[in-house]
Amino acid sequence: METHSEESKKLTVAIAGASGYIGRWFIHHFHEKYKLIGLSRRKVKHNPNPNVEWRQVELYSISSTTEALKGVDVAIYLIHSMNSSTRLNQGSFEDTDLLLADNFSRAASLTGVQQIVYLGGLLPDEDENQLSRHLKSRLEVERTLGSRSAKLTALRASIIVGPGGSSFDMIKNLVKNLPVLMCPKWTESLTQPISLRDTLTIMDACIGNRKVFDRAIEIGGNDIMPYRAMLEKTAQVMGKSRFVFSVPVFSLGLSKFWVGLFGEGPPQLVYPLVESLRHTLVVSEDKAFDQLEIDYLDFESAVKIALETKEEPILPEFIQKKGVKNTVRSIQRMENKNQHTATWVANRYNIWLPTFFSFLINGKSKESGEIGFHLLWGKKPMLQLTMIPDRSDEDRQLFYITGGWLVKRFDYGWLEFRGVLNGKYMISAIHEFVPRLPWFIYINTQARMHLWVMNRFKKYLNRKGLE
Repeated sequence: METHSEESKKLTVAIAGASGYIGRWFIHHFHEKYKLIGLSRRKVKHNPNPNVEWRQVELYSISSTTEALKGVDVAIYLIHSMNSSTRLNQGSFEDTDLLLADNFSRAASLTGVQQIVYLGGLLPDEDENQLSRHLKSRLEVERTLGSRSAKLTALRASIIVGPGGSSFDMIKNLVKNLPVLMCPKWTESLTQPISLRDTLTIMDACIGNRKVFDRAIEIGGNDIMPYRAMLEKTAQVMGKSRFVFSVPVFSLGLSKFWVGLFGEGPPQLVYPLVESLRHTLVVSEDKAFDQLEIDYLDFESAVKIALETKEEPILPEFIQKKGVKNTVRSIQRMENKNQHTATWVANRYNIWLPTFFSFLINGKSKESGEIGFHLLWGKKPMLQLTMIPDRSDEDRQLFYITGGWLVKRFDYGWLEFRGVLNGKYMISAIHEFVPRLPWFIYINTQARMHLWVMNRFKKYLNRKGLE
């Protein structure tokens, strides 16, 4: 029986993405070794494992993320291209992931988290500008997580083969659904898959290990093979007779459609992944994992385990969150060539908007921090913002949406401007905005207008950067 003294020596490890593929298996294997905290957007109704604490968190909110990371020694970050949590999400997966990583980095720094372990993507030995959108985004997330006081250990992996893994499931489903596999040119690219078992072993070896602080580590099994061979070997393990052949031409768009349809994967996962498959993704010698001798599972053994494992880890029962129905999130990234502060950009926006629409809009500021945007003939503002000074700084300016006849809820949404990647970019984001207009009218008028306005403001900032 474990003593209180032994219990107190355990590291407290929080997992962002705890209910996902890697997170739930990590909890399954290591819930007795660490004091684990699972982070979830939903509130837990019933927790089957008393050794694991679950905390509700909204990762889009710095204050919520900060509260969730209190008392944490090590944070595992497993967030990738999250599904939209609002009815309308105006923003690319790259900008969304960048903002979420910046939130997490800020919160980890505020709460004194010692280490962040990030499981990202294996990167090719190519110029950074040649990377696919997906891999470039993984690198941005890695740099953002490591930009503050918490020490970053970035684990870069290719396909992780295990039960319930979305990438391997696409391969399995392609083999299952297609007796003839017509392979485009990208399937000749080399990759280095790794088993789920070995991935979890490496993650465990890195937690609290000062030798891997501020390091990027590439992980992969012993087998280096093209994607086509992965399909062939998976078919062999599944006992399926499949005719696999290559074609010299296969457009990217057709590849996305083909993999999405027969691989049964959601577009938000399939499309970025397929774009990355043109790269050679193998472990480089100088970045290889070196903290532990591992008898790596070969690809066929990993596939066999993935196929034969029928029971997956039991997750808590979550309360189905009933949020506001018509919510909007809009995230835009802008180049910040002159390294302006968020304070400067927010003030400039408040001046620029009524100037740009001088024929239509007046901007009115109050000493209390409220800013109202009015139609020329209107007394009531279309939109009213209230600055929150105690949660704003030079790198981030926060405004609550507190009024306006275009707004349905005055206690729900917020607007922010923030610098990311050491000021290289500025992000403008509206969160949990609830429009008053009927939804069909809103998405075809106000929503489109907002994007157009932000694109114009982006061009304005670009011109300022050239002056």
